[in-house]
Amino acid sequence: MSTGNYQEINSTIFSNLQNKAIDMGLQQTYLPESHQLEFSETNEWLLKVSLPWSMEFSRTEGLLKREDYHLALVMIRAGIACTGHFHNGEMVNHKVFRAYMVRQKQGKSQIKYLKTKGKSRAGSRIRLGESEQFFVDINERLQSYSDQYPISHWGISCSKTLWPYFFGANPTPPFEKKQENLMSIPFHVQQPDFETLQEIHRKLNNFQILFSEIGRRKLGSIEQMAKSQQEDRDLEDW
Repeated sequence: MSTGNYQEINSTIFSNLQNKAIDMGLQQTYLPESHQLEFSETNEWLLKVSLPWSMEFSRTEGLLKREDYHLALVMIRAGIACTGHFHNGEMVNHKVFRAYMVRQKQGKSQIKYLKTKGKSRAGSRIRLGESEQFFVDINERLQSYSDQYPISHWGISCSKTLWPYFFGANPTPPFEKKQENLMSIPFHVQQPDFETLQEIHRKLNNFQILFSEIGRRKLGSIEQMAKSQQEDRDLEDW
Protein backbone atom coordinates (compact mmCIF):
# COMPACT_ATOMS: atom_id res chain seq x y z
CA MET A 1 0.00 0.00 0.00
CA SER A 2 1.31 3.44 -0.93
CA THR A 3 1.18 6.51 1.23
CA GLY A 4 0.78 10.10 0.12
CA ASN A 5 1.28 11.35 -3.42
CA TYR A 6 4.08 11.21 -5.93
CA GLN A 7 6.91 13.63 -5.26
CA GLU A 8 8.69 15.16 -8.23
CA ILE A 9 12.49 15.06 -8.35
CA ASN A 10 15.09 15.93 -10.97
CA SER A 11 17.60 13.64 -12.68
CA THR A 12 20.46 14.46 -10.29
CA ILE A 13 18.37 13.65 -7.24
CA PHE A 14 17.15 10.47 -8.92
CA SER A 15 20.71 9.32 -9.53
CA ASN A 16 21.67 10.00 -5.91
CA LEU A 17 18.52 8.30 -4.63
CA GLN A 18 19.09 5.25 -6.82
CA ASN A 19 22.67 4.85 -5.59
CA LYS A 20 21.57 5.27 -1.97
CA ALA A 21 18.85 2.64 -2.31
CA ILE A 22 21.23 0.16 -3.90
CA ASP A 23 23.84 0.83 -1.21
CA MET A 24 21.17 -0.03 1.37
CA GLY A 25 20.80 -3.44 -0.25
CA LEU A 26 17.40 -2.85 -1.86
CA GLN A 27 16.56 -4.84 -4.97
CA GLN A 28 15.91 -2.76 -8.09
CA THR A 29 13.35 -4.06 -10.59
CA TYR A 30 12.18 -2.42 -13.79
CA LEU A 31 8.42 -2.64 -14.40
CA PRO A 32 7.85 -2.16 -18.16
CA GLU A 33 4.05 -2.05 -17.92
CA SER A 34 4.21 1.11 -15.78
CA HIS A 35 7.70 2.34 -16.81
CA GLN A 36 8.79 2.40 -13.18
CA LEU A 37 11.73 1.30 -11.11
CA GLU A 38 10.68 -0.56 -7.98
CA PHE A 39 12.98 -0.88 -4.97
CA SER A 40 12.05 -3.75 -2.69
CA GLU A 41 13.17 -5.73 0.32
CA THR A 42 12.14 -9.38 0.86
CA ASN A 43 9.67 -9.15 -2.05
CA GLU A 44 7.88 -6.10 -0.63
CA TRP A 45 8.20 -2.83 -2.48
CA LEU A 46 9.28 0.19 -0.47
CA LEU A 47 9.83 2.80 -3.15
CA LYS A 48 8.70 3.30 -6.74
CA VAL A 49 10.17 5.76 -9.21
CA SER A 50 8.10 6.72 -12.25
CA LEU A 51 10.59 7.33 -15.03
CA PRO A 52 10.10 10.02 -17.70
CA TRP A 53 8.09 8.55 -20.56
CA SER A 54 10.34 10.45 -22.96
CA MET A 55 13.20 8.16 -21.92
CA GLU A 56 13.66 4.41 -22.26
CA PHE A 57 15.27 2.21 -19.65
CA SER A 58 18.18 -0.04 -20.63
CA ARG A 59 19.46 -2.57 -18.10
CA THR A 60 22.98 -2.08 -19.45
CA GLU A 61 23.02 1.62 -20.37
CA GLY A 62 20.49 3.12 -17.97
CA LEU A 63 18.16 5.84 -19.24
CA LEU A 64 18.27 6.86 -22.88
CA LYS A 65 16.34 9.60 -24.65
CA ARG A 66 13.67 8.34 -27.04
CA GLU A 67 14.11 9.67 -30.55
CA ASP A 68 11.12 10.83 -32.64
CA TYR A 69 8.82 10.23 -29.66
CA HIS A 70 5.08 10.49 -30.29
CA LEU A 71 2.87 10.36 -27.19
CA ALA A 72 -0.93 10.43 -27.22
CA LEU A 73 -2.90 10.93 -24.01
CA VAL A 74 -6.58 10.39 -23.28
CA MET A 75 -8.22 11.19 -19.95
CA ILE A 76 -11.91 10.45 -19.42
CA ARG A 77 -14.42 11.23 -16.69
CA ALA A 78 -18.21 11.17 -16.91
CA GLY A 79 -19.17 14.20 -18.99
CA ILE A 80 -15.69 15.53 -19.72
CA ALA A 81 -12.58 14.18 -21.43
CA CYS A 82 -9.50 15.43 -23.21
CA THR A 83 -6.99 14.07 -25.68
CA GLY A 84 -3.58 15.30 -26.66
CA HIS A 85 -0.78 14.42 -29.06
CA PHE A 86 2.82 15.38 -28.26
CA HIS A 87 5.92 15.03 -30.40
CA ASN A 88 9.29 15.16 -28.65
CA GLY A 89 7.72 16.99 -25.72
CA GLU A 90 5.82 19.58 -27.76
CA MET A 91 2.02 19.64 -27.94
CA VAL A 92 0.83 19.13 -31.51
CA ASN A 93 -2.91 18.76 -30.96
CA HIS A 94 -5.43 18.71 -28.15
CA LYS A 95 -9.19 18.52 -27.75
CA VAL A 96 -11.59 18.76 -24.79
CA PHE A 97 -14.88 16.88 -25.01
CA ARG A 98 -18.00 17.62 -22.96
CA ALA A 99 -21.34 15.87 -22.79
CA TYR A 100 -24.58 16.29 -20.87
CA MET A 101 -24.45 12.90 -19.19
CA VAL A 102 -24.60 13.62 -15.45
CA ARG A 103 -27.89 13.75 -13.53
CA GLN A 104 -27.83 17.11 -11.77
CA LYS A 105 -29.53 16.17 -8.50
CA GLN A 106 -27.81 12.84 -7.90
CA GLY A 107 -24.53 13.71 -9.60
CA LYS A 108 -24.65 10.27 -11.21
CA SER A 109 -23.66 9.62 -14.82
CA GLN A 110 -26.35 8.31 -17.14
CA ILE A 111 -24.29 5.19 -17.81
CA LYS A 112 -24.54 4.21 -14.15
CA TYR A 113 -28.29 4.90 -14.25
CA LEU A 114 -29.18 2.62 -17.17
CA LYS A 115 -30.69 -0.15 -15.08
CA THR A 116 -33.29 2.09 -13.44
CA LYS A 117 -36.67 3.36 -14.65
CA GLY A 118 -35.12 6.74 -15.35
CA LYS A 119 -33.88 5.67 -18.75
CA SER A 120 -37.43 5.94 -20.16
CA ARG A 121 -37.66 9.65 -19.43
CA ALA A 122 -36.87 12.27 -22.03
CA GLY A 123 -33.98 13.82 -20.09
CA SER A 124 -32.40 10.43 -19.57
CA ARG A 125 -32.69 9.57 -23.26
CA ILE A 126 -30.90 12.81 -24.13
CA ARG A 127 -28.15 12.06 -21.62
CA LEU A 128 -27.78 8.52 -22.95
CA GLY A 129 -27.55 9.77 -26.54
CA GLU A 130 -24.90 12.30 -25.59
CA SER A 131 -23.01 9.63 -23.64
CA GLU A 132 -22.78 7.42 -26.72
CA GLN A 133 -21.69 10.32 -28.97
CA PHE A 134 -19.18 11.36 -26.31
CA PHE A 135 -17.15 8.15 -26.76
CA VAL A 136 -17.56 8.21 -30.54
CA ASP A 137 -16.04 11.71 -30.69
CA ILE A 138 -13.15 10.73 -28.42
CA ASN A 139 -12.30 7.65 -30.45
CA GLU A 140 -12.50 9.51 -33.75
CA ARG A 141 -9.90 11.95 -32.47
CA LEU A 142 -7.66 9.11 -31.25
CA GLN A 143 -8.04 7.35 -34.59
CA SER A 144 -6.91 10.53 -36.33
CA TYR A 145 -3.75 10.51 -34.21
CA SER A 146 -3.11 6.90 -35.13
CA ASP A 147 -3.70 7.55 -38.83
CA GLN A 148 -1.38 10.56 -38.99
CA TYR A 149 1.46 9.70 -36.62
CA PRO A 150 3.51 6.69 -35.48
CA ILE A 151 2.35 6.79 -31.86
CA SER A 152 5.07 5.44 -29.55
CA HIS A 153 2.89 5.28 -26.44
CA TRP A 154 -0.74 5.75 -25.55
CA GLY A 155 -1.41 7.03 -22.03
CA ILE A 156 -4.86 6.56 -20.50
CA SER A 157 -6.73 7.65 -17.38
CA CYS A 158 -10.26 6.23 -17.36
CA SER A 159 -12.42 4.55 -14.74
CA LYS A 160 -12.86 0.83 -15.40
CA THR A 161 -16.65 1.35 -15.22
CA LEU A 162 -16.37 3.40 -18.42
CA TRP A 163 -14.10 0.95 -20.28
CA PRO A 164 -16.95 -1.10 -21.85
CA TYR A 165 -18.42 2.07 -23.37
CA PHE A 166 -15.05 3.45 -24.43
CA PHE A 167 -13.82 0.22 -26.04
CA GLY A 168 -17.31 -0.72 -27.25
CA ALA A 169 -17.95 2.51 -29.17
CA ASN A 170 -17.91 2.64 -32.96
CA PRO A 171 -15.26 3.48 -33.95
CA THR A 172 -13.24 1.71 -31.30
CA PRO A 173 -10.00 3.16 -29.87
CA PRO A 174 -6.91 2.55 -32.03
CA PHE A 175 -5.48 0.21 -29.39
CA GLU A 176 -6.44 -2.90 -27.45
CA LYS A 177 -6.97 -3.05 -23.69
CA LYS A 178 -3.75 -4.98 -23.12
CA GLN A 179 -1.68 -3.51 -25.92
CA GLU A 180 2.00 -3.31 -25.06
CA ASN A 181 2.37 0.42 -25.70
CA LEU A 182 -0.82 1.34 -23.79
CA MET A 183 0.14 2.66 -20.36
CA SER A 184 -1.98 3.79 -17.44
CA ILE A 185 -1.35 7.36 -16.28
CA PRO A 186 -0.17 6.91 -12.66
CA PHE A 187 -1.48 10.25 -11.40
CA HIS A 188 -4.97 11.14 -10.23
CA VAL A 189 -6.94 13.13 -12.80
CA GLN A 190 -9.81 15.06 -11.26
CA GLN A 191 -10.82 17.30 -14.17
CA PRO A 192 -9.49 16.32 -17.61
CA ASP A 193 -9.29 19.76 -19.21
CA PHE A 194 -6.56 21.58 -21.14
CA GLU A 195 -4.69 22.74 -18.04
CA THR A 196 -4.73 19.23 -16.58
CA LEU A 197 -3.50 17.79 -19.87
CA GLN A 198 -0.50 20.11 -19.77
CA GLU A 199 0.22 19.30 -16.12
CA ILE A 200 -0.07 15.53 -16.60
CA HIS A 201 2.24 15.68 -19.61
CA ARG A 202 4.79 17.62 -17.57
CA LYS A 203 4.63 15.06 -14.76
CA LEU A 204 5.00 12.16 -17.17
CA ASN A 205 8.26 13.65 -18.42
CA ASN A 206 9.82 14.05 -14.98
CA PHE A 207 10.95 11.67 -12.26
CA GLN A 208 8.30 10.97 -9.59
CA ILE A 209 8.82 8.94 -6.40
CA LEU A 210 6.25 7.16 -4.28
CA PHE A 211 6.79 5.41 -0.92
CA SER A 212 4.80 2.55 0.54
CA GLU A 213 3.78 2.87 4.17
CA ILE A 214 6.62 0.58 5.23
CA GLY A 215 8.97 2.30 2.81
CA ARG A 216 8.32 5.69 4.35
CA ARG A 217 9.23 4.35 7.78
CA LYS A 218 12.34 2.53 6.59
CA LEU A 219 13.53 5.03 4.01
CA GLY A 220 12.91 8.29 5.80
CA SER A 221 16.51 9.31 5.18
CA ILE A 222 16.06 8.91 1.42
CA GLU A 223 12.85 10.91 1.44
CA GLN A 224 14.46 13.72 3.41
CA MET A 225 17.46 13.65 1.10
CA ALA A 226 15.17 14.02 -1.90
CA LYS A 227 13.23 16.86 -0.31
CA SER A 228 16.30 18.81 0.83
CA GLN A 229 18.09 18.37 -2.48
CA GLN A 230 15.00 19.45 -4.39
CA GLU A 231 14.68 22.54 -2.20
CA ASP A 232 18.33 23.38 -2.82
CA ARG A 233 17.83 22.90 -6.55
CA ASP A 234 14.75 25.12 -6.55
CA LEU A 235 16.74 27.86 -4.82
CA GLU A 236 19.48 27.56 -7.42
CA ASP A 237 16.94 27.83 -10.22
CA TRP A 238 15.44 30.88 -8.56
